[in-house]
Amino acid sequence: MSTVPDELLYSEEHLWVEWTDDVVTVGLTDYAQKEMGDTVFVELPSLDEKFARLDVFGTIEAVKAVSELFSPIGGVVLATNPRLAKEPELLNTDPYGEGWLIRLRPSSLAERDELLGSAEYREHTGD
Repeated sequence: MSTVPDELLYSEEHLWVEWTDDVVTVGLTDYAQKEMGDTVFVELPSLDEKFARLDVFGTIEAVKAVSELFSPIGGVVLATNPRLAKEPELLNTDPYGEGWLIRLRPSSLAERDELLGSAEYREHTGD
């Protein structure tokens, strides 16, 4: 069974969202990293890039698959996780901590309502 922290929000595309004030941190869920297998490469966007909700903002290459990352909300990239370039395995070993992907300044607070709570995400994954 995958870990699904109650304090986070989730997208149907298997990303978690931590919404604090005007900054949103986004990462890959434990469920997704288990499904993909060991991560070998992560491609993330540049600072100040803008994305609409569900735009592709990067890719993850893992042993089992290469997957696009779909932005759970629209916004502007404030930071990317610099450690993932040399330590992509952080997505597997610490997906809710050191393995975060990007930080965004959200363009619309209303998009928060499009995200799933932990119980809804568990139901979505059937895990």
